[in-house]
Amino acid sequence: MTSLVDVSFFPRAAKPLASYRKFWAARFGTAPFLPISRAEMEQLGWDSCDIIIVTGDAYVDHPSFGMAVIGRMLEQQGFRVGIIAQPDWTSAAAFGVLGKPNLFWGVTAGNMDSMINRYTADRKIRTDDAYTPGDVGGKRPDRAAIVYSQRCREAFKDVPIILGGIEGSLRRIAHYDYWSDKVRRSIVVDAKCDLLLYGNAERAIVEIAHRLARREPIEHVTDVRGTAFVRRADDDTRLGWFEIDSTEVDLPGAVQSHINPYQTTAEQAARQGGNCAKEIASPDVALDEVAIESKLVAASATSISATGQLGVNSGLPVEASVQPVTFFANPSLPARAGKACVLQRERTVIRLPSYEQVRADPVLYAHANRVLHLETNPGNARALVQAHGAGVTARDVWLNPPPIPLTTAEMDQVFDLPYARAPHPSYADENGSHDHATKIPAWEMIRFSVNLMRGCFGGCTFCSITEHEGRIIQSRSEDSIIKEIEDIRDKVKRFTGTISDLGGPTANMYRLGCKSPEIEAACRKPSCVFPGICQNLNTNHDPLIAIYRRGRTLKGIKKILIGSGVRYDLAVQSPEYVKELVQHHVGGYLKIAPEHTEAGPLSKMMKPGIGSYDKFKALFDKFSAEAGKKQFLIPYFIAAHPGTSDQDMMNLALWLKRNGFRADQVQTFYPSPMATATAMYHTDLNPLTGIHRDDRAERVEIVRGDKRRRLHKAFLRYHDPNNWPLLREALKAMGRADLIGNGKQHLIPTFQPATDGSYQSARRKNSTPVVAPSQRAGQGARPGQLLTQHSGMPPRATGAERTKPVKNFNNHRPR
Repeated sequence: MTSLVDVSFFPRAAKPLASYRKFWAARFGTAPFLPISRAEMEQLGWDSCDIIIVTGDAYVDHPSFGMAVIGRMLEQQGFRVGIIAQPDWTSAAAFGVLGKPNLFWGVTAGNMDSMINRYTADRKIRTDDAYTPGDVGGKRPDRAAIVYSQRCREAFKDVPIILGGIEGSLRRIAHYDYWSDKVRRSIVVDAKCDLLLYGNAERAIVEIAHRLARREPIEHVTDVRGTAFVRRADDDTRLGWFEIDSTEVDLPGAVQSHINPYQTTAEQAARQGGNCAKEIASPDVALDEVAIESKLVAASATSISATGQLGVNSGLPVEASVQPVTFFANPSLPARAGKACVLQRERTVIRLPSYEQVRADPVLYAHANRVLHLETNPGNARALVQAHGAGVTARDVWLNPPPIPLTTAEMDQVFDLPYARAPHPSYADENGSHDHATKIPAWEMIRFSVNLMRGCFGGCTFCSITEHEGRIIQSRSEDSIIKEIEDIRDKVKRFTGTISDLGGPTANMYRLGCKSPEIEAACRKPSCVFPGICQNLNTNHDPLIAIYRRGRTLKGIKKILIGSGVRYDLAVQSPEYVKELVQHHVGGYLKIAPEHTEAGPLSKMMKPGIGSYDKFKALFDKFSAEAGKKQFLIPYFIAAHPGTSDQDMMNLALWLKRNGFRADQVQTFYPSPMATATAMYHTDLNPLTGIHRDDRAERVEIVRGDKRRRLHKAFLRYHDPNNWPLLREALKAMGRADLIGNGKQHLIPTFQPATDGSYQSARRKNSTPVVAPSQRAGQGARPGQLLTQHSGMPPRATGAERTKPVKNFNNHRPR
């Protein structure tokens, strides 16, 4: 295990987080909670904060909440960190409650993109917010990162603003915005922040904090990996870079056929539609041309003078002699004796199509998206630059390469920080409890869970984990994980002996990665498991099995469940892991995510075929039977994903009925910023197969419009009588009326029971009752009209409880 702690997979090792000299304020010690008021600052003996973090989430001091991780990491470095959680954004007053920060503002929208947090996939406003006490909606604004940054600037104009979080990560270049249905500028431009930190920010924020503490101007901090910022044309720091122009899609050049050695020159010319003028010219004309050519050659003949100077026999003076050409080495290229020069990737920048270009041209948008995703491996990624504006407003948004992943020792350092593992006491009810009216659902979800690692190499196109956490797995040590389990057992209130999850973005990628560090640092594949598992990928699950076994033997631990989604195509590579999982760590149900059954949409998602699911299910059933347990798989599917046809959804519905599944919680495709699937949705093109302007470009079928999106969702809920009229109409239009009938072979029956159109879910809060027209009268809104804060209007008060999405707050959706 020791050998894995300090391994660096990259040619240029990053400075360790533990190697910085602590800031002088470390003498104040560790705070029980980072202060959110002046009174708490005074109790700690502080007269000011060095750094103030503004967040759209309630402050929960837990390693699953971004503001706590960054705040505690900076505190460990000796800085005094304050938190302003969910401030009133209607004025700048709430942003001055802790006074002026000495070094910088840290701004984040929270653990979720604020637009995804506030709106459903149908662009309807949510009435709830799982990151707010009491699950109350409306405590954060739309595009919270931009709003908070503007208020911070208004409160203290001269304090640098450093933007972070997933909202910033996913909007770091010009991006398609689903809610406004247009391409928006980089959030760096709209928020007017000094720096944007994307991805895992611990390494970058620590370096920046220490440099600002040494009074280095924020304008000079342009060389930190994982950052984005605005560069003007007169910025000298842009010098010394070799720029690759990728502002246009490559076009094929003229194709020249091979010369036929058996044809004469005249025959070659005739074949190309021309002729040989000299051969068909008259002899007199040919002689005249030769004479003229001879005179020109004589007039331009050069000679070396007696003094050794180069002169010209054309009557020109010697002073006008041609000067020797001097060659200079390109500073952007390395000096390599005896070898061809190769561009230094770390001093190379790729110029993407400008914001104005990608806004006007879907082909260039898809091209920019493809280039961005090719430059995500920290081992070989190059800097990117994208122009915004023209004339006096022209500026470049510059993206440095992604941050170097944390080592195992650094991951342990992050997760071993002195978290209180609870919400701030100010959120407690009158009894000092966080379990009733003021409960924070997101914290409740991860209260008794442990995160093993970060990152995901699955590369699912609808998911943003790769863009934010990267595809290289960063794992904790076994001892650190066991210590956290013991801390939960000993310190967290209401613990009953069950660990709710031991996972990450994916349950079973712990310590998995490339067998060769050299290959991993050079690889540019978007996925290690699509279209098949890479031959260089280590799929050994033994370290994870060892943690499961050691964890469940701890005193006071009754059960360890796996709540994160299992990547089943990896799991079947280790039947021993599947046996361990099924017989000891499944609480009756296990979540997996096939997403679909048909090859068309699966290829656009970069997900394995349904055959991998069948193999996993066979192992699951076998080991469940051996243990004498009756357990079930809960598969997740996506409706209306790019590349999905009505026929595909019909086939999926037939598969669900044939296998006895009745989906209760259904997810419709949600185009999140910067995802590859979102680029497909916006452009109708497939960036995975290359972007072209001719017939070589692969077109993708897109599901647009409310009616068709409802149809695809209805296929997943084929058993709901409210969906039968829509399905009957669609099946008849598709020529599949044979699926309408009352037999087992039919998808939906011919009869129609009386229904009210409501959606009834097993979870009461997921049910959506229908509001009668009489109840809507007098509200000033037409039926079907969408009135939201996002469009500048207040939401309709219908009295109906909106459908809530299924969220895995610890590690997103199962992969």
